Amino acid sequence: MSVPDDAVEARAQGWRTLAALHARIEDKLERALQREHELSVSEYSLLDVLSRQDGFHLRMNQLANAVVLSQSATTRLVGRLEDRGLLQRYLCPTDRRGIYTEFTPAGRELFGAARPTHDAALSAALDEAAELPELAPLVSALATLEFTP
Repeated sequence: MSVPDDAVEARAQGWRTLAALHARIEDKLERALQREHELSVSEYSLLDVLSRQDGFHLRMNQLANAVVLSQSATTRLVGRLEDRGLLQRYLCPTDRRGIYTEFTPAGRELFGAARPTHDAALSAALDEAAELPELAPLVSALATLEFTP
């Protein structure tokens, strides 16, 4: 069963609109986080994922899945943050093959300082996007989504 051409185009247009919104948001976040905290969006995202875990640590493979990066990209990202003293890695005490990544006190402090910057930049980016007719419906749809912590 084939999909009619107009349905394919509608999906493609939807994807382009979503990609445009994502790019606008990511650019706004990147600029704010770099300027105020010398963090990239990926670095912030990784710290955010860790902040939501009991004990503020995760195995490297879980972290890669949570930040939607390859294992090698996650390892490089963790390495950069570790070099800055924001994270540390250690072997899992019950499974020597597993490596955990966790916040250092400096990492927890930087993340706490960066969160309001991130939230303000995200809010501003969404407010700006809501003013654009092509993005406004998607911004409205995002506002209706419910997430469980």
